[in-house]
This record gives sequence, structure tokens and C-alpha cells, in this order.
Amino acid sequence: MSRFYFFLWLFWLLRVTLCTLASAGLFAFIITLSIYMKQGLVSLDSTVVSALLDIWNFWFTISLNIGLLFALFRSVKYLFNRCYGGFVLKLNRCIKENTSGFIEEIGYGDLIKVWRKWFMILIWLVGSLMVISLGLTYLFTSYSSLFDWFNIYILYLFIAIGGYISFIVMAGRCKSVRIIKC
Repeated sequence: MSRFYFFLWLFWLLRVTLCTLASAGLFAFIITLSIYMKQGLVSLDSTVVSALLDIWNFWFTISLNIGLLFALFRSVKYLFNRCYGGFVLKLNRCIKENTSGFIEEIGYGDLIKVWRKWFMILIWLVGSLMVISLGLTYLFTSYSSLFDWFNIYILYLFIAIGGYISFIVMAGRCKSVRIIKC
């Protein structure tokens, strides 16, 4: 089972990372290009390129946060119906419809309740990790402010750690999610 959770987490982490970086880079590029075009497509010299890179960096860090939320929602769909370490995560059909079996082609509409439960588990885990890290930082380091060390990259690390634990918890908390052998 530990291989299943590790490979599930590794696939999820890779997908979230690539989707976040791609969407943030694309959004920052579109914003930078539109600002450049709005300024009249001036000739590219070192100062213009430096300014465009600064604009891109600014919008990349902002869109990284939006892209992360987008990637977290999209990533849950691709966890199901793939074999990881001899096991597969399956999504049950709706219990109210009195149909048994698993959903083979999962749409985003099928995932709303599961994603909401999983996301709340993830939020609580990341919040707990932040409190623990804040306590350890306060006790063992000499930071003058409590959140000097906190940024999007540290948050991403907490989400990655919390994601692993959340998959273990999700199988027990969500009644419509089952782990079966493949």
C-alpha cells in the first residue's frame, strides 16, 4: 500500500507542478506581451528586455498562486482509474441513483464533492504544518518577524507534504472513493 500512495503522490505532485508552472508562465507571458503591445511595440534593447523580464517575473509570481488553485482542481481527475503500485483509485457512482459500480470516464462534475472534501483535508493539513513550522521557527531560529520565511514556495512545499497525507486520509473520509487491486 505504501508504494501505491507514494506513486499516486508522485504522479499528482508532478502533474500539479507542471500544470502550475505552465499556466503561470503562459498567463505572465500573455500579460507581458499585452503590455508590450500596448506600449507600441518599441524596439527591443537591453532596457526594454530588462523591463519586460521584470514585468514577467512580477506577473509570474502572482499567477503562480492562481495557477496552483487551478492545478489542484484539475489534478484530482487524473488520480482515478490509473494503476499505481498494484492498486487503483476508483470513484463510485452516486448512491442516490441506486446504481452500483464505478465511474469509468470521470468528468469534473463528478468530482465536486470529492474535491471539496479532499481540499478541506488538504487545507487543514497545510494549516497544521504551518503552525508546527511557525512554532519550530520561533523556538529554534532568530527570525525577527514570525513570517519572514513564508512565501509561495514554502507554501508549495507544505502542500506537497500535506498532499501525501491527504491521499491516505481521503480514502477513509470519502465514501465514494475506493482503492481496489488492479
